[in-house]
Amino acid sequence: MDAFVTFCLRMGDNALILGQRTAEWCGHAPVLEEDIAFANMGLDLIGQTQLWYGLAAEAEGKGRTPDDLAFLRPERQFLNSLLVEQPNTDFGHALMRQYLFDAWHLPMQEELAKSSHEGVRGLAQKTVKEVRYHLDRSRDLIVRLGDGSEESHKRMQDALDWLWPFTADLLATDEVDAQMADEGIAPVPALIAKAFDAETQATLARATLTIPETRLRRTGGRDGIHTEHMGYILAEMQSLQRTYPGARW
Repeated sequence: MDAFVTFCLRMGDNALILGQRTAEWCGHAPVLEEDIAFANMGLDLIGQTQLWYGLAAEAEGKGRTPDDLAFLRPERQFLNSLLVEQPNTDFGHALMRQYLFDAWHLPMQEELAKSSHEGVRGLAQKTVKEVRYHLDRSRDLIVRLGDGSEESHKRMQDALDWLWPFTADLLATDEVDAQMADEGIAPVPALIAKAFDAETQATLARATLTIPETRLRRTGGRDGIHTEHMGYILAEMQSLQRTYPGARW
């Protein structure tokens, strides 16, 4: 697959799957404010997905649409990181998953806003404000709950302990990333990793949370090798299209 198409699919798949997970809180969040906030973030992410899929489909040149890419690909063709497909174990896990993604997503979008590729640059300049809000919000909640009650601290530390190994998939690099950086389309991966480390170390310290000292690295999603949760997400997300192929509202 073309490196640029792969890059766009990775970005779009991350946004789509996290958007799907985030939307699952609609009607189920612990307070009304969070119910609305998570639904809005899900809409932001799915809107970003459509833009990334549009770039991928155009570069691919096979006549596929963003809908085709979302609803007609099997699991092994999705290239999202393992972090975003992790289930909503509880609200603490959902917040921590969102924060860790946002801590990577914002510096990535800020650098993509300088991209040599006009389409990527325009996309990032359009969406970076949304991503900045996402990080501001998730960071605030991580600090408030991590440094809150004994119960909230425990739940946030448990979530961090479980989810931290999956951040390795967000920060993983391969020849696609190297080519995108060489062409000035995407930033040098080490720059994003440095920004991610600075953000998480500062925020988690304020939240009185301890980054796990583990060598466990959960990777593979960017190459289409997913956890057991991914198939269930796609089964729900693609059910209408699979049952009624070509259906339109």
